[in-house]
Parts: sequence; C-alpha cells; structure tokens
Amino acid sequence: MRPALIRPLVAFTLVFAALAARAQGVALTGTMGSRALLVIDGQPQVLAVGDSARGVKLLSLDGDQARVDVKGQVIALRVGAAQVSVGGPAGASGREIVMTAGPGGHFLADGSINGRAVRFMVDTGATNVALSAAEATRLGIDWQRGQRGYASTANGTIAVYRVNLRSVRVGDVEVANVDATVGAGPMPHVLLGNSFLSRFSMRRESDVMRLELR
Repeated sequence: MRPALIRPLVAFTLVFAALAARAQGVALTGTMGSRALLVIDGQPQVLAVGDSARGVKLLSLDGDQARVDVKGQVIALRVGAAQVSVGGPAGASGREIVMTAGPGGHFLADGSINGRAVRFMVDTGATNVALSAAEATRLGIDWQRGQRGYASTANGTIAVYRVNLRSVRVGDVEVANVDATVGAGPMPHVLLGNSFLSRFSMRRESDVMRLELR
C-alpha cells in the first residue's frame, strides 16, 4: 500500500476508535525532556508536543503540566493527579482511579469534597479522610458540631471532630457518605484515608496505583 494511502487509513482508524469508545482515561505520569509520559486507557505512551496516540494529542507541555486534546475536548493534566475520563455519558460516574507517585513517593490527586475543589494525598494508615479545621471551614463544613474526640500527634494530643462528608470525588469517581476527621493543626493536603479507600480494590504497579470501585 502506498504511503499516501496509509496516512488516511490510520487517521480513519483513530477517529473510529475514538467514536466507538464510551469513555477514555488519560493521566500524566511524568516527563522526559520535551516529551510527556502518559497513561492512556491503562497503556503507557511517550508523546512530544504535536504527537498523537490512541486518539489523544499532546498540545503543550510546561514543567509538570500538560494540555491534551481528547475527542475534541481540551483538558489540562498534572503529574500525580488522578486519571481524567473523557467521552462517557453525561453525568456518568467512573469506577476506576489511576494515580502516579509524585515527589517523595506520595500519591496526590485533585478532587472535591461536597462539590468544592481540594488536593488529596493518599494515606493508607489513616482511618478516615482527614482535614484541617481551616480547610473544613473553607469547604463550609460545620465541623464544630461533629463528635469530639482526641488524637495523638507528633506535637502532642489534639482535639478532633468526626463528621460525615456528603460526597468525596477523585477524578471521575464519586463516593457518598464518607466519614472524616477534622483536626486543629495545619495540613498541607487532605488525607485520603480508609473511610474512602475501603470502598475500592487497590492495586499498585511500581509508581502507579489503581483504585477500582467495589
């Protein structure tokens, strides 16, 4: 087959695959010079700006952030953030979260609590989702009406309050009625503890963590 005919055929195949898929997941796992390391539908891909693979085109790369075009939708990605699902039915909830280890080996992800944006850090040693009083106040949580208790920390014993979160969302996956603990001390991130993680089957492959809703 002549090269002039191969290119249209490849383009048609990519378009057909994009149209046939109900939803497509993409995550930025790292960078390699001027190339982005992506995971597209669970498959690793290395793309330079302007390159495409599996229906995803890399539009720009700046530090640990990238912009990609997926099925005509431009989305922003960040190293360590949860997988973004594109092209599913409106209002549909995903079932899998894919995260990559960031600095220090920690798994960080963007998400929301009760519909308001937060930055999570996975903590398998935490019983509940945990957040500071300042963050809870920002999110509009009436934490002082929660069940009061005490917790031991490196700085001594502090008062904590147990509350229930209406919804916790990471990427395209949302879970309702999640227990959380609010403490007085400052916290750089909201800890994604076992009150959320226990709803999932967890698999870790090198620097990639997959959470699949049970």
